[in-house]
Amino acid sequence: MNRQLKEQYRRLGISEEVCEFGEKIEISLKERFEEIDNRAEYNQMKVIRAMQQHRVSAECFNGSSGYGYSDMGRDTLEKVYASCFGGEDALVRPQITCGTHALALALLSNLRPGDELLSPVGKPYDTLEEVIGIRPSKGSLAEYGITYRQVDMLPDGSFDYEAIRKALNPRTKLVTIQRSKGYATRPTLSVARIGELIAFLKGIRPELICMVDNCYGEFTEEEEPTAVGADMIVGSLIKNPGGGLAPVGGYIVGRKDCVENAAYRLTSPGLGKEVGASLGVIQSFYQGLFLAPVVVSGALKGAIFAANIYERLGFAVIPDGAESRHDIIQAITFRSPDALLAFCEGIQEAAPVDSYVRPEPWAMPGYDSDVVMAAGAFVQGSSIELSADGPVKPPYAVYFQGGLTWYHAKLGILKTLQKLKERHLVNMD
Repeated sequence: MNRQLKEQYRRLGISEEVCEFGEKIEISLKERFEEIDNRAEYNQMKVIRAMQQHRVSAECFNGSSGYGYSDMGRDTLEKVYASCFGGEDALVRPQITCGTHALALALLSNLRPGDELLSPVGKPYDTLEEVIGIRPSKGSLAEYGITYRQVDMLPDGSFDYEAIRKALNPRTKLVTIQRSKGYATRPTLSVARIGELIAFLKGIRPELICMVDNCYGEFTEEEEPTAVGADMIVGSLIKNPGGGLAPVGGYIVGRKDCVENAAYRLTSPGLGKEVGASLGVIQSFYQGLFLAPVVVSGALKGAIFAANIYERLGFAVIPDGAESRHDIIQAITFRSPDALLAFCEGIQEAAPVDSYVRPEPWAMPGYDSDVVMAAGAFVQGSSIELSADGPVKPPYAVYFQGGLTWYHAKLGILKTLQKLKERHLVNMD
């Protein structure tokens, strides 16, 4: 790192000792970063090919209002998503408010009273507990007479195939597979492992609907779960596929009948995909998808950089510094609330927006404990932008993700290390 660059970091509050520590880690990751760049290039070509295949034009960027009938840009974008993510059809709408909403939409539209939902990968992300009815809530699946069954993964992170076989019954209609770890400390699932699980399930019950919560996983590999048998993949546009430009929205890609069911639930029986104005955001959806492979590559580099730094300092990290990556999330277990809060303060201070704000734990809707969240984002809640969060309860693990550029992700991690060093919460010797 040259003198001028060190001076820039110094102006941002990073000491020379922290800079040099980070530089040694970065040099050791050169080959891994090259692999990530190669994958980003592959996925970039995939996105461009899908856009060319469906003849995306300047006219596609014209917005619609009201009913949104014959919205060329909206309809073309859904064809692009279907091609890019390997599905028969897609629903990509600003009316889908977040990832939890997209998942709830997919579940509520494809399950009926008397059906059962199975999670063979343990407890789903916290905000889905109320959707399912694990924690009672108005409008949950449980209120509609849809039951839920769960099979935890084995201690080594493998699937408990025998327990899954026993859990399947004539009422099991849909299986939900969460790709990312959420607030758990299990490994993220690769597309290959998801394929193995789906093959096992459909070998027993071919008619099962297999849905994958694809949040945080898009473009981290060369294939998406639809390539290995997933009937639906579901995600948020303010995560990976929005590329940091989409201001809102979610998607469902997969089997045509499953997507149609979701469209009728989103709008109304008899209307489905025919209505839904694009409301002036359609160009950002296209441009965000175009940029997404490169943006995701920067976030992956940041996650790997964080894992290697904190692993070197003696903290438990998942994935570890050498593991292959299948989402952009990095978990670091501090076992100390002070270290958790210091890490989040560092991420906040590295932000281009609200850098002067100090993140404080609070009782967020949908969670069962106080949660601290750091995010100085251009789009509220956008976790493809540099962000970190964690429940303030043992084992005091933080979940770091995002960074629209690798350089911003790098600054964020160095800032967290600086914070922990100043409070004598790490030993860099």
